[in-house]
Amino acid sequence: MIKIKVDAHDTAESVEQIKNAIGGEITERWGQHSLNVSNDKANGSIRFITFDWGVSLLELDITFFDEVLIEVDTSDFNPISFYYCLEGYCGHKFGYQPEDDIKIMEQFQSVILTNRDGGITDRYFPKDIKISQTVIQVRRKPFLRKRLNQGEELNKQLYKVFLDTDHEKVFAYYGSYNLKIAEVMAEIKKIKAKGMVRIMMIEGYVYQILSMHMIQHNKEVQNKRPQTSLLKRELKKIRSYAKKIEKNIAKDFSLEDISAETGLTQAKLQEGFKLLYNKTVTEYIRHARLELARDYIATTEMNISEVVYSIGFTSRSYFSKIFKEKYGLSPSEFKNSKKSAEVVG
Repeated sequence: MIKIKVDAHDTAESVEQIKNAIGGEITERWGQHSLNVSNDKANGSIRFITFDWGVSLLELDITFFDEVLIEVDTSDFNPISFYYCLEGYCGHKFGYQPEDDIKIMEQFQSVILTNRDGGITDRYFPKDIKISQTVIQVRRKPFLRKRLNQGEELNKQLYKVFLDTDHEKVFAYYGSYNLKIAEVMAEIKKIKAKGMVRIMMIEGYVYQILSMHMIQHNKEVQNKRPQTSLLKRELKKIRSYAKKIEKNIAKDFSLEDISAETGLTQAKLQEGFKLLYNKTVTEYIRHARLELARDYIATTEMNISEVVYSIGFTSRSYFSKIFKEKYGLSPSEFKNSKKSAEVVG
């Protein structure tokens, strides 16, 4: 087992101490730091960005080749941490708890944790398991000054944690799975912009993810968990199929065919798509096609008819109608507006 002791003052120093234990090199570009590792201990990266409103984003995309225990001393750096595993899993316990009290942070599960000052937090990572995880770390005093001015939006328990700026309390919340956070994380990975624009886009998504953690916690402590008959594996199957639709957008998908292919009833498919995307299956397919059509019109030389047929529509007039309903402009007007913007630019 690889044992790492962390007693840092901030996220940057934490990552530096991890680097000292597992090797690798830290690089920085436009405020995003990356620890890149490729050796006999680990392969992958640990990235972080610190924002000026008391929040940092820590992203792990890494495989450890031995079990890892990170022992964190919270004397100097003790944020509230919001965890979410897109892939893999890891474990956690407070230092005063026995070894068999390790709790697993499962894939797609919303977890919120903070220790008391001077406490020890133990984080466990399995061997040979790819971990893709975001950790949003909130330093309470600057966050309260900058962003949290509507305390009534949170339930009392979580709000007290934010107000515990002397860090006297322990808090642990292991929520239900939340695949909507996975969708936002996937959007972060799709960002193609560079420089400061990229950092600003990531910052917007971080605030969205943080809000989703808080909203879910608020609902669950009030026993308002989403009512669904679907199992976790069924929701994962629906999410996977939604990705397949995006990659094969011109295919003529039917509810009957999707049901046969996934083994899920049509009722479960509709329930799952409404829960994950707030859309029926048909609405989701149409939404995905229109989003791609907008990208094609904005970034390619394809004419409108070519766009229509490339995304699986057969009627240009119908496409124009629903495009305008969604974006407020006809496809031609949208194309012309992009050309005008390029000329001005």
